[in-house]
Amino acid sequence: MPHRHLAPATGLLLSLLGEATAAETALPLLLDEIQIDSRRQESADGPVQGYRATRSASATRTDTDIRDIPQAISVIPAQVLDDLDTTRLDRALDFAGGVSRQNNFGGLTFLSYSIRGFTTGELYKNGFAINRGSYSSPDASGIERIEVLKGPAASLYGRGDPGGTVNIVTKKPQAETFSRFKASAGSWDRYRASLDVNAPLGGEDRLLSRINLATEDNGSFRDHIGNQRLVVSPSLSWQASPDTRLLLETEFVQHDSVFDRGIPAVNGEMGAVKRSTFLGEPDDGDIRNRNQMFQASLEHHLDETWKIRLANHYAQGHLQGDATEASRLIGNQVSRFYRQRDFEWNDSITQLELHGLFETGSWLHQTLAGLEYENYRNSQKYPQSLASLDYGQDIYNPVYGKPKPALVNPNDFFEQVESHALNLQDQIDFGGGWKGLIGARFEHFEQSAQNRTTSVRNDQHKDSLTLRSGLLYQLTPEIGLFANAATSVKPNTIGSQGTVFEPEKGLGKEAGLKLDLLEGRLGTTVALFHIDKENVLTADPNEPGQNIAAGRARSQGLDLQVSGQLTEALRIIGAYAYIDAEVTRDNVLPEGSRLLGIPKHSGSLLAVYEFQDGHLRGSDVGAAFNHVGDRSGQAGSQFELPAYSTVDLLAHYKASERVRVGLNINNLFDRKYYERSYNSVWVMPGEPRNFNLSLTLDL
Repeated sequence: MPHRHLAPATGLLLSLLGEATAAETALPLLLDEIQIDSRRQESADGPVQGYRATRSASATRTDTDIRDIPQAISVIPAQVLDDLDTTRLDRALDFAGGVSRQNNFGGLTFLSYSIRGFTTGELYKNGFAINRGSYSSPDASGIERIEVLKGPAASLYGRGDPGGTVNIVTKKPQAETFSRFKASAGSWDRYRASLDVNAPLGGEDRLLSRINLATEDNGSFRDHIGNQRLVVSPSLSWQASPDTRLLLETEFVQHDSVFDRGIPAVNGEMGAVKRSTFLGEPDDGDIRNRNQMFQASLEHHLDETWKIRLANHYAQGHLQGDATEASRLIGNQVSRFYRQRDFEWNDSITQLELHGLFETGSWLHQTLAGLEYENYRNSQKYPQSLASLDYGQDIYNPVYGKPKPALVNPNDFFEQVESHALNLQDQIDFGGGWKGLIGARFEHFEQSAQNRTTSVRNDQHKDSLTLRSGLLYQLTPEIGLFANAATSVKPNTIGSQGTVFEPEKGLGKEAGLKLDLLEGRLGTTVALFHIDKENVLTADPNEPGQNIAAGRARSQGLDLQVSGQLTEALRIIGAYAYIDAEVTRDNVLPEGSRLLGIPKHSGSLLAVYEFQDGHLRGSDVGAAFNHVGDRSGQAGSQFELPAYSTVDLLAHYKASERVRVGLNINNLFDRKYYERSYNSVWVMPGEPRNFNLSLTLDL
């Protein structure tokens, strides 16, 4: 079992603890000196002042100082999204370090990315998985902060990939009254408006409400491409008593977009086909994705040291529409197929947790014990035609309007996953600057997959144990050293014949340091990591066209993130990553092949200068730099996407206390680049130089 590999890390942890506490056990417990600073004012689910977050709940489900967590965590506050004037989650993730863009599923806003070399679609909101089904990528209007927990997090969140986990913290109702309206217009007829209204209901700030709304209508530099989006996110907080609080959050999203797989490489090189070329069919129309989400959390403090939390997440959605997609490039023609999609899904997750503080001798414990139940159902119908050149397209001179081919492959599947889990976690302050974390998750899940065309059904029942241990030593007030090890498990996707595969398993190890610089204004995390993953799907040599769970992959390297205030006027956030990720065993891909879409080197930096005096007080100017190295564009082939670097400029003029005007210029030097691919035929070009003008009103 994978957790046996944790023995060396656990032994090291215990030996270090023995040495550290031998001289401490006879001493009384000394609490940290209380200081009034931004750390004390900030909460793990609240706003961040500037670019540097000091507290997080994503790594522990408890409100904890990031310095005390023995694991790398990157936090992207809402201020970064606002400065960049972006609604795209992947743009913000450029500043997390080691996060790369992957398949965007034809622009349907499903989010697929890689962390530390391993691709995942796992995405969480307030600690609940929201990537189930065909969930639409979250809109920036409701995001308070984006937190990237590096390394395996299965002992806390359950099934997931070993590279890391993204958790979105949403905007919560606040005690003060405010309203903010923002409108923007940009290149290619892009228009957006959003409204954030927060209002206490009644006296004594016991009942608080907030609603975020956003609507947009976007054109594109790509021919015949566009999308429309509507988002409504109401929330309500009720302080029923001094010890009891109920939080309700809902979200309704409708997203309509043209399905777009991008352009092909010619002879393994990009550049021959214009970035704007659309190889689908304009008359296929939009694909509509509708999502509804409800989250409820009830917290009750039993006393000053113990509390219980009961929370539920329910999401459902429906995606429907048609698309024509390229298949293979032959000469200057791509063969194409026609596909109809009708997806429906729903997911219910319930969590019951007990949190507590207690002492054993000189050790202070912050414990968590939790139960979790999930029931996920997913129906996918996508009948499609055969790929043919008769329904093909000229990549240099596309002509649209060919008759639709017959749908011959029914593709009708149903999947259900039901799981029960027990989480146990202990955060320990040993004194003398030593802090530890241990965690375990016991999970039983039942996965059922049915091919409704052939009536073939496959079921599997699995029990898994995932473990996590970490240790941190505060060498000086400015320097903390940490190390950890953890395992992961994740059910594999359904095969084309309804096959249920053995789950993927991973083991991650990490060591690094956390720096608290410039009197706490600037924070930096640097980490070395090594991750192994097994049971990756690979081709079955005995049944051509089918898969088996037999592959292995490895990723290792270094990543870092820095964020905060260099001076009172200058805020920065930046990241760098070196990742060596490759296939170590596969039936088709050569050993040593680079994993898809993973650059060895990537880096980013956003710096904004805010004027402190004079007529420009409160106004700012800034620039963002992003570099992505060359990376594999198709698994197991020599095709690579070339490296690229972009520079963006931004400026905001504070006309008055209530009025702010902004200008963003993206890809200033109009670099031609390709941001992601699934194979050499599906390559998505990056945007040419463009601008966005915004107006913000505090009402």
